[in-house]
Amino acid sequence: MVFNSIPFAVFFAGFFVLYWFVFKQNLKLQNLLILIGSYAFYCWWDWRFLALLIGSSLLNYYLGIFIAKSTIAKQRRLLLIAGMLQGIGGLLFFKYYNFFIGSFAELFSIFNVRLDVRTLQLILPLGISFYTFRTLSYLLDIDKGKIKPTTDWVVFFSYVAFFPSLFSGPIDRAKLLIPQLEKKRAFEYAGMTDALRQILWGLFKKIVVADNCTAITNQVFDNYLQLPASALVLGALFYCIQLYADFSGYSDMAIGFARLLGFDITKNFNYPFFAQNIADFWRRWHMSLTSWVTDYVFTPLSISFRDYGKVGLFFAILFNMVIVGLWHGANWTYVLFGVLHGCYFIPMIIKGTMNKRVKKTKATLIPSFTEFRNMAATFLLIMLTNILFRADSITHAVDYYKHIVSRSIFSNPLVIEKTNTVIFLGFGFFMFFIEWIGRDQEYGIAAIGIKWPRIFRWSFYSFIIFLMAMFMSTSGSAFLYFKF
Repeated sequence: MVFNSIPFAVFFAGFFVLYWFVFKQNLKLQNLLILIGSYAFYCWWDWRFLALLIGSSLLNYYLGIFIAKSTIAKQRRLLLIAGMLQGIGGLLFFKYYNFFIGSFAELFSIFNVRLDVRTLQLILPLGISFYTFRTLSYLLDIDKGKIKPTTDWVVFFSYVAFFPSLFSGPIDRAKLLIPQLEKKRAFEYAGMTDALRQILWGLFKKIVVADNCTAITNQVFDNYLQLPASALVLGALFYCIQLYADFSGYSDMAIGFARLLGFDITKNFNYPFFAQNIADFWRRWHMSLTSWVTDYVFTPLSISFRDYGKVGLFFAILFNMVIVGLWHGANWTYVLFGVLHGCYFIPMIIKGTMNKRVKKTKATLIPSFTEFRNMAATFLLIMLTNILFRADSITHAVDYYKHIVSRSIFSNPLVIEKTNTVIFLGFGFFMFFIEWIGRDQEYGIAAIGIKWPRIFRWSFYSFIIFLMAMFMSTSGSAFLYFKF
């Protein structure tokens, strides 16, 4: 059951009616409905891991209370460590056990030493990377005195399992979401219609743009040895568009569905491909993860390394970006992805401009030459690095890069469906054009058409819905970030 499917539409419609028209006057029943609905949503995918989700919630609920009550520093430390071990240990076991044990054996094989190691047939629990980071930040913030623990178990369990953002984020902090669960929500018509527009835009990005890019991306990356370099460049471009449209589309829908329930959750994307340097990009891309790692990894490291000047700053950033890369999966491609992004900060560290914000320019239709140059250079850098992100292995990525550097880069890209390629690329450019126009808004079409005559406004929405109807399947396709 995914956002872009008929089953979810039925599920959410029934949930919405109960939430606002049956339980509207009772906050506790609304929160209980959120919890039951979230668990039902999770069980639709795989009920076997529901116990893990509930167990993690139960342990961290009590740990938060005990940490806040404890007046003995050593005891608080042990309780915090217990929570860290549970959260990080679960991730290490389910997500990284086979990776680390396999890498350890490969290291010894270099010296002709064969180790008899056994990997496990593990299934990655859906959403574990996201809800684990929620519980970790909850305990860390309580320990630092930034928040107080909630004593309402329904509120806390709902915070951990909140279904709009359970599987692919955003990674909400307790400071943002728990207070909203503890107070009565109001039904606001204007906010609801705006939330529907955001959901519509997210569905368009997923169904029309991302899903259509997938076929071309898979074709190129699966057959890169038989294709000219020009086709490989095209495949890398389509993957960039696919990744952004898929993940930001999910985030738009998650935010929209949460708003329909009266919640404001974390904004996850701020038009990252309009960034003018790599630091600006990471301030705009997967913002909830970036801010989480910045607060809990980079900031403590940068303080520890401050005596080493710019070298210390570089290693803090490098470690930070490796964590970001490795968070995405158990593969050396993600580690190298993080290393490269860390190295991209070196020129800015040397110049001392890393924390310098890009000057906000006027909302003109056509960017200035400097804006366009910086955006194009940043996009090209991201596009080429994302080849590593998409590749199945380091060998796959290296071969792809080797084949992309050849004279065939100037040849006609050999793709099976040339007409579809042009059309799908047009959908991607249409998405970027709309978001460029609406780049000062919360999402792409937030303000577009609001002041138009009704006939033009609804014609625009109808056009988007028509395109979605052309490509939508009743079961819906899974989102890329589900595997992370």
